Amino acid sequence: MNDLTTKGDLQPWQWPEKHWRGIVDKVRAGRSLKPAAWKGGARCAVTLSFDSDHETGTLREGEDSPGKLSQGQYGNRAGIPRILNLLERHNLKASFFVPAVAAMLYPDEQRRVVAEGHEIGIHGWIHERNSILPPENERDLQFRAGDTLEKISGQRPVGIRTPSWDFSQQTLAISREMGLLYDSSLMADDEPYELVEDGKATGMVELPVEWIRDDAVYFNMNRFSAHRPYTPPTSVLEIFKREFDGAYRENGLFLLTMHPHIIGHRSRVSLLEELIEYMHGHPGVWFATHAEVARYVKAEAGL
Repeated sequence: MNDLTTKGDLQPWQWPEKHWRGIVDKVRAGRSLKPAAWKGGARCAVTLSFDSDHETGTLREGEDSPGKLSQGQYGNRAGIPRILNLLERHNLKASFFVPAVAAMLYPDEQRRVVAEGHEIGIHGWIHERNSILPPENERDLQFRAGDTLEKISGQRPVGIRTPSWDFSQQTLAISREMGLLYDSSLMADDEPYELVEDGKATGMVELPVEWIRDDAVYFNMNRFSAHRPYTPPTSVLEIFKREFDGAYRENGLFLLTMHPHIIGHRSRVSLLEELIEYMHGHPGVWFATHAEVARYVKAEAGL
């Protein structure tokens, strides 16, 4: 057992201060990396991302249902083409976080993503849950995932988004060992910040996510569970607009997480296009990939 997550047979309310502080302090948000101004004098940065999970969300559960697998395949067959065409129409570059198994299932997709100027990032091996993996297995899978994405796409990933944003006590150390530029899995701020491990600044950038700015929480569907897409696209668009408005008002970062098998449906990709047009209607917005944002804020901070 990891000493950071257990203390014998004690309950959390019985833990000594040293123990719970060790858990809290393992990975923390350090200094803000929000720049005084964004690239080119822009007042707001927008970075769009797509987690190309495809069939791995089903496979990681050990399931073999063709019905569930077909929901993931939709991301490749219909979602990705619509998304890439939309980005091309608006001359935008985005970041795609891809499980290695999804990349192996659809190598041509990854090559097209890179050929069109987008970023490929690590998203686990088979969309595994990091927090339940033995440390040596998590490390092996993350390293192999990075190597697989590079081999298939021709682009070496510089960033990671952990599957389901599941971040273990070892994840940061593994990412640092890989020499990654940034992580995009944690939620301590709206703005970029430097990651701190065991009380020490790491120089690694965090581009924070949030469930509010994720399409899955509004649109996920599982007929055997309580997951039902109760929220209409117009309401999701309103939420995303308000999040962008706040970032624009505060001269900050607007980071949006989407999934090709979710946002790629006709009634939903149209809300993404309307959101893009809305943001384009504001002067001084810098659209960039996650890697571009991370490099910019790191350079501005002198890291």
